[in-house]
Amino acid sequence: QLQLVESGGGLVQPGGSLRLACAASGFTLDHYAIGWFRQAPGKEREGVSCISMRTGSTYYADSAKGRFTMSRDNAKNTVYLQVNSLKPEDTAVYYCAAAPLYYSGSYSYPCTPDQGEYDDWGQGTQVTVSS
Repeated sequence: QLQLVESGGGLVQPGGSLRLACAASGFTLDHYAIGWFRQAPGKEREGVSCISMRTGSTYYADSAKGRFTMSRDNAKNTVYLQVNSLKPEDTAVYYCAAAPLYYSGSYSYPCTPDQGEYDDWGQGTQVTVSS
């Protein structure tokens, strides 16, 4: 059974950093996109970033550009989200999710930030940015 487990969240001061991890079990990530999403209290869930496990290509929402970095370790079936220069408005539950990659012949399309494409979700990890 496909399972995603997030870790690495916590309480951090403004300007601090965290490294979130998303570990997959029950399937191999090689032909999937992994997305990070977050939901702040009282707000809708929003996309943060995604990565193609096939090519390593990434996408970042404007709120994440320059501060967040996704990376992958296919051997460990794990994806990471390095979050730097954290702000109070980054406080949210962060979720990772998996979506199958689309192919045209040998060409694999980039990951998508569209939440509707993601079928499998982790339970989330809380990130709180506060002094």
